[in-house]
Amino acid sequence: MRDIDLKTLRLFVAVCEFRNMGRAADEEHIEPSAISKRIGQLESDLGVPLLTRSRRGVQPTAAGLSLLEHARNVLFTMDRIASDVAAFGSGLKGSVSICATASAIAEVLLDDIAAFMREPDNQNIRVDVEERLSIDLVRQLREGAATVGVCWDGADLEGLQHLPYRQDRLALAVYPGHPLAKMKSLRFEQTLAFDHVGMPPSTAVHAMLQRAAAKAGRTVSYRVIVSNFDAAFRVVAARLGISVVPLEVGETYKRVFDVVTIPLTDPWARRRFVVCFRELEALQPAARRMVDHLASRASLAAG
Repeated sequence: MRDIDLKTLRLFVAVCEFRNMGRAADEEHIEPSAISKRIGQLESDLGVPLLTRSRRGVQPTAAGLSLLEHARNVLFTMDRIASDVAAFGSGLKGSVSICATASAIAEVLLDDIAAFMREPDNQNIRVDVEERLSIDLVRQLREGAATVGVCWDGADLEGLQHLPYRQDRLALAVYPGHPLAKMKSLRFEQTLAFDHVGMPPSTAVHAMLQRAAAKAGRTVSYRVIVSNFDAAFRVVAARLGISVVPLEVGETYKRVFDVVTIPLTDPWARRRFVVCFRELEALQPAARRMVDHLASRASLAAG
């Protein structure tokens, strides 16, 4: 099979987005016949039809939809490569890709990144932040798909270097009027008689709570499973259950939803986060500067 050129991919994406060969041709400043010829050659090279053509326009086939997804990713990556390399020629510092867990993002990470970007020396550094589960975050760092990670130090960090970051404390979110609502603090075991609102089984906190319940000879009864803290607080406020959440996140959501947060006294309820990476000395200057910044912010907070 011949190599697929980027121009053909851009034209294919344009045709799929406009669902019309003529409109795509106008947008790309090329004749419709030239687009048709390129896509026809692409279909021949791949051995599958990519578009279905009718009087109303064109539609991608199943194979076309698959190619469309890959084409968008390839074009995005190529554009970033061009802009990142060009940045060094114009005196800029490049970019930093950060993967972080939901807890880290919901607490103080974004504030720390914003402080980094406000510094005059960093004004031309671009930062990409993506939310990931701890297990996926660690895998991406090992594979080189991300540069810097921020996660709970209980994750499997084998093969990675890391520096201390922030700490947090887990708490129980309940609605006013719940039997536990007037407690000043409590142990996780005391919550197991009630229905919980939990995070997906693949998350680190889910596994930790399961272990804690098993150690107490009990199980966690989940009435609802949600994907983020916003949804968890909404379900709690709707009086459908209680939820274990970071105390720091709870302070924010308490101003929005009618909920109460109660600190957990279990030793594991105090968590430590780390900034991790493959090798500190191998980091690009922008990434090294970000790592140093996050570590210094953590030191200031701890002091």
